[in-house]
Order: sequence, then structure tokens, then C-alpha cells
Amino acid sequence: MVEEAINREMQERFTAGAVRRAVLLQHGDDPAIEPGQLMVRVFVEATDEPGLAAWQQAHQAGIDTLRRELSLRLPAARLLEFTCDSPGAAPDAPRISVPDDGSLAAEQLSGREIVTRALALLRANYVFPDQAERAATAIEARLEAGEYDDLDEITLTERLTSHLQEITGDRHLRVVLGGGPGPRPGPHPGPEAPKDHEARRLAMRQRGRLDNFGIRQVERLDGNVGYLDVRRVAVPANAGPAITAAMELVAGTYALVIDLRHNGGGSPEGVVFWCSYLLDEQPTHLNDIFHADTGETRQFWGLPYVPGTRYLDRPVYVLTSGRTFSGGEDFAYTLQALGRATVVGETTGGGAHPTRGFPISAAVHIAVPFARSVNPVTGTNWQGTGVVPDVPADEGRAYDVAYARALEHVLAMDDVPPPIADEAREALSALAGGQAERRGDAGGSRHG
Repeated sequence: MVEEAINREMQERFTAGAVRRAVLLQHGDDPAIEPGQLMVRVFVEATDEPGLAAWQQAHQAGIDTLRRELSLRLPAARLLEFTCDSPGAAPDAPRISVPDDGSLAAEQLSGREIVTRALALLRANYVFPDQAERAATAIEARLEAGEYDDLDEITLTERLTSHLQEITGDRHLRVVLGGGPGPRPGPHPGPEAPKDHEARRLAMRQRGRLDNFGIRQVERLDGNVGYLDVRRVAVPANAGPAITAAMELVAGTYALVIDLRHNGGGSPEGVVFWCSYLLDEQPTHLNDIFHADTGETRQFWGLPYVPGTRYLDRPVYVLTSGRTFSGGEDFAYTLQALGRATVVGETTGGGAHPTRGFPISAAVHIAVPFARSVNPVTGTNWQGTGVVPDVPADEGRAYDVAYARALEHVLAMDDVPPPIADEAREALSALAGGQAERRGDAGGSRHG
């Protein structure tokens, strides 16, 4: 993932075609890389030493910018080099070495400093102070034992996250690459703030369009059964029209399958928007979120109005897997608790705590759960336990199981038009014979 981010960054820093690719190397990959260091090796369009020198002259500004970005955002990448990318290039091919010159040392934290600041933020913000103190004390013992010394940021953040989650059992709690400036001191910005907020919102909406706001697939299946593959729960302020369109496309079906097997989370407001289409306009209490820092509880209720058509009085089946997490679990748990959906599949990941990111440095931040969900029906949530399915099934079989139940419902209905009844019988027979198409695999494609 870091290598992919570096390659994206390079496409912005250099003209089209100037850079072929970049690789991220760790200690042991090259003799020049010392423990705790990383190297970014960039392959460029040059084919020999004179060509490489000419390339450097033409792209020095991009080289300098990339070096600075690495020093700030991935300090362990002490070594940056550019070399030829030509067929049969020898290991001793000419290269341009651009090591970290130390000019940004004051902004680069050591591993020990990163851990210390992470623990301070954990103690100050975690939803359960007692657990925060227990985890911080255990990590401090590991710190004193030298377990976080001489590690690059990738290894450090992965190890620290693993230890924190092992102690707390909270998969939302993590230390990850990607930092940023802390809160601005002094008063809030002046009149420009609304414009900045609107620009960010529009940028988020544009990015959301790239994956259709998490809506991977909408389909009418044989037997007039609706199918939705929802990979994330997007903010309705951005995704509202897309969600409305998806629900309108399945509005005439006799049953609905909502596939959350690959849903890693999202917005509580998005959960409310989706769920409101499956409930009538009467006030329905969906969820509460208790904020430990303020002592306040925010309530979430079904919407009295939604654009388009509600999906009522028909069965809904929700597919889950061990990868269903956070907002995806909220979606499944809420419908299950209300008796509005049958959950089919595997027990979900078990992350119920809303999380906020706190910058540690320009390179690293910590995601700290600061609140907890409380379902008004069950009085608890899915933290640590996951959403337990009503109908257990392996991830790969969940679709077949749910679709079969939906088809059986269709065939038990009165006044189903003969062509649709025939579709349902044929589809159910194909499922029984193992010939039906599968949906919802990792790539979103179908396979027999």
C-alpha cells in the first residue's frame, strides 16, 4: 500500500512518462539499507548514464520535492535513488542517490517518541480509560525492553497496532502511516472556512463517484429478487442520490439480498439512510452513540421522509463475513435487532466504536475509539462479539443460502405471474444443483 501511494505521488510530481515505477526496499533488500531504514528506488525512462544525467537536469524540481515529501511522511526512507529502467539493466546500472540531508530532522520523530506520543493520545481519548491505562502500561514495558527500537515506520506502526489490539481486543484502535498537522491554535478561521468546507465536501463527493459510493452492484435476479452489493457505507450528503437510485431499481422485487460481506464500514448517518428505506415513516429508534469525552449521547432515528420508494413488507436477507466491520456491522446489527432482516453468513469482525484520528507527526497518526454504540433494542452492541448470523453459512455459501430462501418465499406467494414463478423454480433448481452463478467474490466479478 505504501509503495502504491509513492507511485501515485510520483505521477503528480513528474511529467507523464518521465518515471516508470518505484519500489520500496527494506533492510536486507540492499546492502546500503541499515536496520530501521527504507529505500525508495525509482526507475526512469533513461537507458544509460548520459541519459540519466539529462533526466536529472530536466526533473530536479520533482526530485527535490519527492525527497522532502519522503523526509516528512516516511522518515525511515533515508535513501532515495533514481536509476535506469531498461531491458537487461545490470545491477551496477548508473544511479542518482538522494539521501536525507537531515534538514528536516526537527520534524522527524524517533520510534520511541512516536510510541510515547501515541500512548499519551490513547490515555487522553480512549472510550474506556481503564483499558487505555492498562494498554499503555503494557506498551511502556515493551518500549523499555527495546521492542520498538530500530524499526522503520511501517514495521513500527504494524507492531504497535498489533500489540494494542491484542491487549484491548479493539480492532478500531490502530497506529497507521499518514499524519498531518495538529489542531490549529487560536480562534477558528474566518469567513474562508465555509468555502474550505464546501470544497472538501465536493472533493469527497467526486472521489466517492469513483467507486459509486460503495455500491458495487445492483441487480434483479431471476425470480424477481433484488440484489445489492454494498462495499462501504457512504455519507448520505454525498451518496444520497446513488443510494436512492439503487433502492429504486430494486423497488419492484419480491425479496431483497443485501451483500455486506466486503463492507468495511462507513458513516452512521449512511446506515440510517439505508435502513430508512427498509422501514416505514413511523419514528424508529435505530442506535445511540455515547461520547465518553463529553458524556453526551447522540440518538439516531429512522427518517420520516426518503426520496423515492421505501422497501416494505417484503423479506430482506443480509449477507455477512468475518470481514464485515464497523459501519457494515451497524447496518446488519440494526436490521437484525429490529427483526427487519435475516442475517446470513459468518460472524462479523466485532468493531462497534466510532473512531477519531489524532496526528502524532507528519508521518504517523493514531486512530482512537472515543465513543461507543448502544442499540436501543439490545442495550448493547457488537463490540468484540461481532454480529452473529441468524443463519450461519460460510462466506462462499451465504449468497446461495439467502437466495434460495428468497426464491422459496417467491414460490410461496399468491398471484406470482407464471413467467416469474418459472424463473424462480429454475433458479432454485440451479442452486440445488450447484449451477448458479456466485456473486460477491473479492473482485466483484462472477464465476461459475
